[in-house]
Amino acid sequence: MENWQEISEDIVESLLEDGSNPEKLYEVEHHFVCENFDKLEEAALAAFKLGYDVEEPAELELEDGGKIWGFDIVVEAELNAEVIMEDVAKLVAIAQQTGVEYDGWGTYFQD
Repeated sequence: MENWQEISEDIVESLLEDGSNPEKLYEVEHHFVCENFDKLEEAALAAFKLGYDVEEPAELELEDGGKIWGFDIVVEAELNAEVIMEDVAKLVAIAQQTGVEYDGWGTYFQD
């Protein structure tokens, strides 16, 4: 979790340094991936049961031409690493319990 804390702080700091508006709510997209669709579906169901907005899974193509399954969870949140880390902690736990990979989060610059 220490690694995710550092990454989250870096993302937030970079957006704020670039002038992104700290007063707005952001759509934060948390990414999950797995080669096994059934495990991915299990993770999506677990997140849904916790009240998260789970997007439809999709087959993704890797740089090497391989295929993997993925889905996103979208959460509205303040641009604050501590707030975002509350969701990260819950979602990483789901990933570990279901055998999928939590592949980080992202959001977009807002004026």
